[in-house]
Amino acid sequence: MPTPYRIALANIRYPGSPDESVELARAAVRQAAERGAGIVCFPECYVPGYRSAGRELPPPSAAFLESAWSAVAEAAARSRVAVVLGTERLVDGRLFASSIVIDRDGSVAGFQDKVQLDPSEERTYAPGRERRIFRVARLTFGVVICHEGWRYPETVRWAVRRGAHVVFHPQFHEAEDGAYRPAAFADPANTFHEKALLCRAAENTCYFASVNYASEGSPTTSAIIAPDGTVLAYQPYGEEGLLVADIDLDAATGLLARRLRPILDGAGHDPSAAAEHDGVGRGEP
Repeated sequence: MPTPYRIALANIRYPGSPDESVELARAAVRQAAERGAGIVCFPECYVPGYRSAGRELPPPSAAFLESAWSAVAEAAARSRVAVVLGTERLVDGRLFASSIVIDRDGSVAGFQDKVQLDPSEERTYAPGRERRIFRVARLTFGVVICHEGWRYPETVRWAVRRGAHVVFHPQFHEAEDGAYRPAAFADPANTFHEKALLCRAAENTCYFASVNYASEGSPTTSAIIAPDGTVLAYQPYGEEGLLVADIDLDAATGLLARRLRPILDGAGHDPSAAAEHDGVGRGEP
């Protein structure tokens, strides 16, 4: 018998302020509970908002972030919904693009920092160093953030080889002036990004769940891809709301991810094994 687990992606608008990012996140957590989801994932750096060119945000504030995480954790505990919240965090004066994972009881399971930065981000964010696996009830999952999920397949494979049923992909991708505006998911005229989502799922026999901000003319939208590389569900372009779907945990076998033989360097080492952290669940650093 299939083992369904309901997940939700918060395909919601860019917040008007850091405070609004917290309000919108809390509202989405409540909506996810109303729709029966066990977990909800938010776009990249949703709290306080991704620091893109042309958008003015206050300087990073550890005090604001701590307060924001506590407020979202309270909503998670009240709604009994786990949360993967795209956020930023300050560590010893360095700013990381990250996701905080909050369990259904409001406890913090840990962070996944963005390890592979786009070159355009290097003046804003510091690169992370470790990858993590998380477990919420029956669901095991990993998190890859925006650029690293599209361009670095090994980030997804790492999680699936360690038991992930689904890999969540918080992203930020908005329209550029004069750019093509898609209407159908993974249409040949679209950019490569959505095709990459299909590949990440099929080449690892896992679910891949990508969540973007809702914005006019966005070149990508939120989508959930099945382990055979087919589209399970996607959000209409530019339409704000939750994307909710039931995934079959038994179908996420990780078969193709496990069959990969590592490519060794000249010293006989597996370069992809560097800087890994197999932390699971609450209380890990």
